[in-house]
Amino acid sequence: MFKLNLKIALRNLWKNKTSSFINVIGLAIGLAACLMLLLYVSYEWNFDKQARNWKNVYSVMTNIPGEGNKIAGTFSASTTALGPLLKQNIPEVKYVARMNYGTKSLIANGQNSYKKDSKFAEPDILKMYDYQFISGDEKTALSSPLSVILTESTAETLFGTADVLNKTVRYQDKENLTITGVIKDLPENSSNRFDFLMPWSFYEIVDASAKNINWNNYSFVTMVSIDPNANIDLVNRKVEALVKANTVQNQQSQPHFLYQSSKLHLYGKFENGKNAGGDIEQIWLFMGLAFGILLIACINFMNMATAKSEKRAKEVGIKKTIGANRTSLIFQFLTESMVLTLVAVVLAIALLEICLPAFNQLLNINLGITYFNAASWIGILGIVMATGLIAGSYPAFYLSSFNPIQTLKRKISSKGLLSISLRQVLVVGQFCFAIILIISTLVIYKQIQYIKNKPVGFDVNALVEIPQDGELKTKYELFKAEMLKSGAVTSMYQSSIGLSHRSRNFMDVAWDGMTSPQNTVMFNQVATTYDFIKTNGIKLLQGRDFSKSFASDTSGVMVSASAVKVFGYKNPIGKKVKIFGSEAFIIGVFDDYVWDSPYKSNNPQVVFLNAAQTGAITMRLNNSNSTQSNIETINRITKAINPAYPVEINFLNTVYLEKYKSEKTLGILSNLFGGLAIFVSCLGLFGLVAYSAEQRTKEFGVRKVLGASVANLMQLLSFSFIKMIAVAIVIAIPISYYAMNKWLNNFEFHTNISWWIMALAAVGTLLLALITVSFQAYKTAKSNPVDALKYE
Repeated sequence: MFKLNLKIALRNLWKNKTSSFINVIGLAIGLAACLMLLLYVSYEWNFDKQARNWKNVYSVMTNIPGEGNKIAGTFSASTTALGPLLKQNIPEVKYVARMNYGTKSLIANGQNSYKKDSKFAEPDILKMYDYQFISGDEKTALSSPLSVILTESTAETLFGTADVLNKTVRYQDKENLTITGVIKDLPENSSNRFDFLMPWSFYEIVDASAKNINWNNYSFVTMVSIDPNANIDLVNRKVEALVKANTVQNQQSQPHFLYQSSKLHLYGKFENGKNAGGDIEQIWLFMGLAFGILLIACINFMNMATAKSEKRAKEVGIKKTIGANRTSLIFQFLTESMVLTLVAVVLAIALLEICLPAFNQLLNINLGITYFNAASWIGILGIVMATGLIAGSYPAFYLSSFNPIQTLKRKISSKGLLSISLRQVLVVGQFCFAIILIISTLVIYKQIQYIKNKPVGFDVNALVEIPQDGELKTKYELFKAEMLKSGAVTSMYQSSIGLSHRSRNFMDVAWDGMTSPQNTVMFNQVATTYDFIKTNGIKLLQGRDFSKSFASDTSGVMVSASAVKVFGYKNPIGKKVKIFGSEAFIIGVFDDYVWDSPYKSNNPQVVFLNAAQTGAITMRLNNSNSTQSNIETINRITKAINPAYPVEINFLNTVYLEKYKSEKTLGILSNLFGGLAIFVSCLGLFGLVAYSAEQRTKEFGVRKVLGASVANLMQLLSFSFIKMIAVAIVIAIPISYYAMNKWLNNFEFHTNISWWIMALAAVGTLLLALITVSFQAYKTAKSNPVDALKYE
């Protein structure tokens, strides 16, 4: 029976080449889009879930107190004192690993040197994550201070082979480290990625603050693995009690809690100390988009199948007359649907492989299907089966329900208002979805452009930064003299951190007239040298920049306008503030600039003079020279003074573009797949027009014989469909407005939804639908009326 149904299915597909081609193309595009989006969703969903024990790995979080007993912020940082305390006093805690945040550091094999992602961690980190050791022993790999674990690709980059156990590499051109382990490269969707890992005991040598056990320096990460049977709420209560028992009263202001590490990527937004979602909202959106496009493709199949019902009616009538029951007919039509879906999925996978490299490049990730993975095939086959059944169910039940006497007399009529309404609902639903996507894309684009065009507070053009590595730390004055002498730059300064940053926040600030005994506002700190304002071009509102003419500037600070508001000073110049217990005097006030997120107000900032704190060198290029000439000069002088390190020049305008990455990804995906949704929806509309034209063939024949023009017939056929698109527009616009208005309210700084966005989406959709309908309407209106009337 199955063999016969398969043969009939293949014959019908071959016989109706045009409709089969449209069905296959529609389903293939829908499946390819769905699979591509689900690959991206899977990539994001599985962030930090590679280890067998990932559910029990937690990060220590810290709450920052605000005014009125509220939590001002929550971040994943802790002190050096907390980790050992948890390990010693909480039995549910199995492993604890203190880590640094990670940075790019120099690692070299002779002259073969590179800056790679590095991290320091305590040995327990190897017990939390399933690092695949190619060589070395995970039990002892981090036991010696002067040891290092390399990833496979890093070993091959440095030595040309992964067989490097017990060989030596040079770290930061200062220390020789012995390679005690080589591991497989870590997945990209991991927040704990590194190219080489060093022991915490070595970090205590490199950075004295890591060795200092204290409750004040929140510059470290603490990872904890707890017992699988432990109650996390109970553990967090123990953590809170333990911290209170071991800190003095005024240091209880940063309560700690454990939070599942794998959740931070998608559920990393906190409000008042409680989780409030995060990027998971985008993941739900992309999942809805994936299955929405696939559903549109399935609706197309239904429309095309019912459009050809007139041709299949006689076949159904004959089969029923000779004894075929409805179940066997349903099975036959479902077989046709599954065959067509299988053809479509082969084409979809081919489309996926063709488009995936461009998609990866667009989003700067590396997605791919593992064809030898059982889970991949189960997922693909599950989607194929569901698609085939959903797409084929309505045609199967509809076609198999025909009355054999009516079908043989060619009297096929729709079953009342229900079937007509269903098709109308399907088309209206299709175009509602597509219009919502178009409007969303336009709003997202407008929001990105609004933030891009919003002044960052200084001139990012012709401004470059380089990391202050190696000899540049001790020979900065020589470097500055050489750079200014060369004429490649007009001014420059060094600072503890670059202009664009997320760290260096603190609360140890006091000022005259404070209303509370302790500050509850988070400030940001920057240590710098002379020519800070002169170089970056931040607007100075009052006072002056640091100057060599004033020896007292070593105890002076410049503050942002928002900091002055917090202090409540009307005439801030010369006023006193106390920072980390030391008194300082305000010598300048500058306008707030964007140093963190461009979508919200940044913390008030304090800038002080301290050449000992190094980090980045910022330079203003000389516009009298070509950019290429300036860069070549910077490269030459930097390499001469700091030969051990590669030269890294970062343009500030490029650095600031990275701040829009998340919204840019959302815009790209909604734009790309919104366009596909429109295209596939138009295919569905084409199918419905074909159905209507086939149902009204005799009517059009009679009208044409009686003198109806082609234009009259086109209008007659098109009007009902244009009405459906108009209904879709009326429904989609308020839904889009509500949804996008809610999305925009997530940002402190946001654009508004302009009327032209709605008008453009409506007119554009209407125009595309009109072109689609007109093509089929013109074809029907131009047909020979004799063909429609010859059986009468």
